[in-house]
Amino acid sequence: MIKAAFCAKGFGKDARWGCPPFSLRFSWNEKGKMVFELVYAILLFALTYVLMLVFSKYRPQIAIGSAVIFIVTGMLPLNQIVEAIDFNVLMMIAGTMGLVKLFIDSKMPALLADLIMEKVPNVQMAAVALALFAGVISAFVDNVATVLMVAPIALEICKKLKTNPVPFIIAIAVSSNLQGAATLVGDTTAIMLGSYANMSFLDFIIYQGKPGIFFAVELGAVVSALILAWLFRKEKQPVPKGSPRTQVTDYVPTVLLVGMIALLIGASFLPSKPDITNGLICLSLMAVGIVYTFCKTRDKAAILEPLKAIDIETIGLLFGLFLIIGGITNMGVIDAVADLLARVSGGNLFLIYTVIVWASVLFSAFIDNIPYVATMLPVVTGLAASLGVEPTVLYFGLLSGATLGGNCTPIGASANIAAIGILRKNGYEVKTRDFVRIGIPFTLAAVIPAYIYLWLLFGA
Repeated sequence: MIKAAFCAKGFGKDARWGCPPFSLRFSWNEKGKMVFELVYAILLFALTYVLMLVFSKYRPQIAIGSAVIFIVTGMLPLNQIVEAIDFNVLMMIAGTMGLVKLFIDSKMPALLADLIMEKVPNVQMAAVALALFAGVISAFVDNVATVLMVAPIALEICKKLKTNPVPFIIAIAVSSNLQGAATLVGDTTAIMLGSYANMSFLDFIIYQGKPGIFFAVELGAVVSALILAWLFRKEKQPVPKGSPRTQVTDYVPTVLLVGMIALLIGASFLPSKPDITNGLICLSLMAVGIVYTFCKTRDKAAILEPLKAIDIETIGLLFGLFLIIGGITNMGVIDAVADLLARVSGGNLFLIYTVIVWASVLFSAFIDNIPYVATMLPVVTGLAASLGVEPTVLYFGLLSGATLGGNCTPIGASANIAAIGILRKNGYEVKTRDFVRIGIPFTLAAVIPAYIYLWLLFGA
């Protein structure tokens, strides 16, 4: 595919890509037209990003509108539209969101948090335990959903202790973002990488016989937990005991969620499965949960509430981005950028890996990591092809940097925005310095070990 794109558009080193010499295939008029089309595609893509940053409330509409322009102008041919859309990703996200809603409503997360609180001696360890607990859930549940589950528990604890909940909620948010990269279903970006690179659930844990990105994330989690303990070092008030445990209303959603993980693992062993297998698993189990709940309650809300939990804006944004990326790929933009980066780096894999990790941290601190990762995945693939290397270390570096970079600022990740929204509803204002005081040390503590770990295992 990459070779075809390069040859079709006239980019890349002729000898390396096996293309006829550029000058022999095209007239100067044809070259000029191609350059114009390339520049036009780049400008439209850049304008799309600028508009999404300025008008963040309308990102899905902007992405879909830009995609329409790509299609109407012929930059994305009609026969490539279906191929450009990753339906497996969209189905997995939708199914997981709906199932998570049922899981939250069952009150199982609250019970698990109660059990943890019974074991911690003071507020300092309660903060660390809540953050770690949020991280464990976030490895299998969307980051925003995790914050919505755990934040109310932290608020109740802080009310009882008469302490400021702001640092607690921030710690929960950043920990949720960290663990989103640990598994295939932990975050939208992880789902995107898994589908794009054809990675299974187990590939995140063991890849090509080596410990995968899961262990890089957990190494970062251990180091960042120590940082959190230090940040909360003055909070030594004892945690009150004896409060009644939350009663779980239904264990079936928990069984379904565990079943989803088990089926995703099992599907990874199927040799020739359809591309939408994982998506079908997630959607099917959500449907089972909805039917079960409706049969139990005979309430239409049992159908409507899980469906409402599916974030249509995220689905719409991804839908538009897939088409946009298909357009710029067809125009040769992705391959041209990859070739340029390969030339600038002098073919040094370590330098490229370093740039990808830390650039991802920087960009994701200010822009949503979903469009960033969606754009960078084909660039990373092109870079690896240009260098003639396996792209694994670049894929994992991209995911870790983009996932963790959002912890640097209050606007860097959807989970952060959700956490701040919860605090505001409860009368607490979050200043930027309050967030970065926890977010930046946490990010550095998590990224640096993962950066070293991934290079030693997959790059060196």
